[in-house]
Amino acid sequence: MFSKFFNIRLKPQLILRFISILLLGSAWGQAIDKNETERPNIVFIITDDQRYDEIAAVGRFPWMETPNLDKIVNEGVHFENAFVTTSLCGPSRASFLTGTYASRHGVIVNEHVDYDFELPTFPLLLQASGYRTGFIGKWHQAMHNRPRPGFDHWMCFWGQGKYFNDSFRMHEDQVHKMEKGKYLTDELNDLAVAFINEERPQGQPFMLYLSHKAPHQPFTPAPRHRELYRDFKIPSQDNPEDDLSTKPKYVRESAEKNRANPTGLARLHPLIPNKMRTLTAVDDGVGMIFEALKDKGILNNTIVIFVGDNGYFMSEHGGLHDKRKAYEASIRIPIVMWNPLVKQPQKIQNMVLNLDLAPSLLELAGLTVPEHMHGQSWNPLLKKDANGRKGFLYEYYKESDYRPRGGFPNTPTLHAYRTQDWKFVRYPDGDYKSELYHLAEDPDELYNLAQKTQYTDQVAAMAAKLDAQLKAIDYTPPVKIPGGGITHNQLYGN
Repeated sequence: MFSKFFNIRLKPQLILRFISILLLGSAWGQAIDKNETERPNIVFIITDDQRYDEIAAVGRFPWMETPNLDKIVNEGVHFENAFVTTSLCGPSRASFLTGTYASRHGVIVNEHVDYDFELPTFPLLLQASGYRTGFIGKWHQAMHNRPRPGFDHWMCFWGQGKYFNDSFRMHEDQVHKMEKGKYLTDELNDLAVAFINEERPQGQPFMLYLSHKAPHQPFTPAPRHRELYRDFKIPSQDNPEDDLSTKPKYVRESAEKNRANPTGLARLHPLIPNKMRTLTAVDDGVGMIFEALKDKGILNNTIVIFVGDNGYFMSEHGGLHDKRKAYEASIRIPIVMWNPLVKQPQKIQNMVLNLDLAPSLLELAGLTVPEHMHGQSWNPLLKKDANGRKGFLYEYYKESDYRPRGGFPNTPTLHAYRTQDWKFVRYPDGDYKSELYHLAEDPDELYNLAQKTQYTDQVAAMAAKLDAQLKAIDYTPPVKIPGGGITHNQLYGN
């Protein structure tokens, strides 16, 4: 029954685990029926490859057209120092769902496997406690679009999706096809509003997980936005003072190649305006969602959280593009929130992580946070009841070692530890220089101090903090399998 409902192949012991979760959640839900109207609705919106500063109100690109996100930044809660613990779409999304690091949930590469189903996610726990849960858009873990645990309503396109003429898999093998010529972001926005407007039992709260393709490549804006920013030349973020000679060989070689052949960069950087243009259609949808909540009379009992799944380089450090590395442009993300249950507006300086989302939402819904979650609720920060974390672990695993057909072999496995003032990067595989940056004085990470003798003690202190964090999460290195990780057939049997 449950494997049919979830429409995936689960091991018997996992089915029993889900049954126990659902039964516990059902009993808990019965206990709070009379208070259910006080439980907030939740709208979680996630974009793909949106930098922390790709919202006009953040200030770096004030000419961007993001009026609805600007409104949340200015009138809601803005987490100004938000990060992912792995800057790669699939691992990051699994961390949002499970509240754990990638080395625990198991998604260390893209489009290959789902998170460990023994870890109950925040949608599953909310569903079990009585929430109506919906997923719309891009899953971006295992490649297939069949329904996953924890969602009553499921509309998912295949893999990366297409900006035009795509279709969505639903429950019971139903297929929803887009109208010919309609833009994917507009379709996602319309589907989100339709979910919000569904008729539900009196007092039943809902959780909507809206997952956009934008602004992922190919950077295809809506036709109505193709002329935005035509009068602006977006500058490269590469700093000529960046001391690349002190950086690891793989970064230095990439920079040397880029600077020796600037035509390569010339082809990449002009695509950034189109990337930004795709976000205006996303922003349109944010406005539509707020209007729908207002019209339904539930805006003051609904929490809306908007995030990106990882950062994205715009030519930093000698011409880098994409993400993956531990530099700030890669690991920082936007997290902005409308939360009528707390004082607004607020600017939160404390560091928060993608894996903090799950415990924060469960706590808001009155649920106990499972012990397996590595994240920390950010709710005490909103009440000034906590000082927040002092540092966090960043991990990335060389994808060609863990997936079939290789993929992105140029970024090695790395671990990093970041505090408010310092960042230390270590490479457990291969002969690469460690990195140390004094972020308080060098926020752009131009000068690697790790090989300077006067910073030997600081390197040792940061390495000790990194080791302590790995120990605290019971870290086990992912297993490399010759030729890549386990195959889709081994995992799903088809």
